Amino acid sequence: MSRHSPTAGPVADARGGLRLLVDGTRHVTGLVEALHGQIQRLAPPLRRRDWLDADLRGPAAQDDLPPTRGITGLVYRSIQGTTRLVGDGLDGLLAPFDQDLGPTSPASPRRDALVGALNGVLGDHLLRSGNPLALPFRLRQGGQVLDPATLGPQAPARVLLLVHGLCMSDLGWCRNGHDHGQALAPALGAAPVYAFYNSGLHISHNGLALSRALQTLVDRWPVPLQRLDIVGHSMGGLVARSALHYATQSQQPWVPRLDDLFFLGTPHHGAPLERAGHWVDLVLGATPYAAPFARLGKVRSAGITDLRHGHLLDEDWVGRDRFARGGDHRQPVPLPEGLRCYALAASLGAQGGALKERLLGDGLVPLDSALGVHKDPARALDFPPERQWVGYGMNHLDLLGRPEVYAQLKEWLA
Repeated sequence: MSRHSPTAGPVADARGGLRLLVDGTRHVTGLVEALHGQIQRLAPPLRRRDWLDADLRGPAAQDDLPPTRGITGLVYRSIQGTTRLVGDGLDGLLAPFDQDLGPTSPASPRRDALVGALNGVLGDHLLRSGNPLALPFRLRQGGQVLDPATLGPQAPARVLLLVHGLCMSDLGWCRNGHDHGQALAPALGAAPVYAFYNSGLHISHNGLALSRALQTLVDRWPVPLQRLDIVGHSMGGLVARSALHYATQSQQPWVPRLDDLFFLGTPHHGAPLERAGHWVDLVLGATPYAAPFARLGKVRSAGITDLRHGHLLDEDWVGRDRFARGGDHRQPVPLPEGLRCYALAASLGAQGGALKERLLGDGLVPLDSALGVHKDPARALDFPPERQWVGYGMNHLDLLGRPEVYAQLKEWLA
């Protein structure tokens, strides 16, 4: 593994930002054209019922809107074409400097936070468009790509892996001056290792990438690795479960080394805010003049839409329109047998509070989702009561820095 990510560096950042700006210009141009076309074609402000049904039917309700024609259409095609040519030309001018300049300084928390957030929202688009800002899956230490060979024979025989959540980076584990990994590792005699990945991709894609990365880590660790513990925050817990499922199926050698798996605010059964975003898509698409703006909702990444129900596997989404109406089609994935799994959740309310506080949970993830509770026994995750913990009066991000959370992790790991 190289010391630095090939996508890092000021020129690569400039190219990535430029390409995203060009893509955004083309997208907004298409949106305006669609609105223009709708106004030309429609007189009444509300469509007929049969058109409404057709608009909500599936994969590309708004993308199927026909383009404008004649001179109007020619104007929009010209804008799209010119924008593409300008972008390609400027991108080409910057390309030769990528290799020469490269990264000029250690990883910047500010840059990584920005790129992590951008990947969370648009990561699948960045990858499809070849944008250099698209993050590869990496294991890091101290904000740098991990090279196990540099650790030498004094490396610990135990690794504590931390997997961040949506729109975050590995450096985001440091909150209010506290980092669970850096604080726990010395007490455990472990090496803290952090995942840094494109959280806008499907969770199953990142699960497979994590499984491969862990196998490479085991193969290249300078001493025989005896024990592995994983702490996943939010989406990171889903990525860890996905990785473990695929690794178990293929009998990856790293699986027997895994002893403890911790979930911090993980939406095992989805997050209501994504489901709310899904209904916004449907509402916008129900009115002809607003329908083109529903495209903006469809910019959000595959990683975000996976959080609607907590997808873990390819089978959960392959062949389905991720923006279409529909229920929970997940394949049940129970907690693995013989592995200690722990659920840590947070609630904005007080202990013993009202039902609405339980439903609200930490502001992003309801308590039942974080604790794996589900009315369908096949989907329920059976965390033993002694391996469940709820922090009251704290929000989703407080799970990263509150001393009570650290104390509970330390107690269980010790």
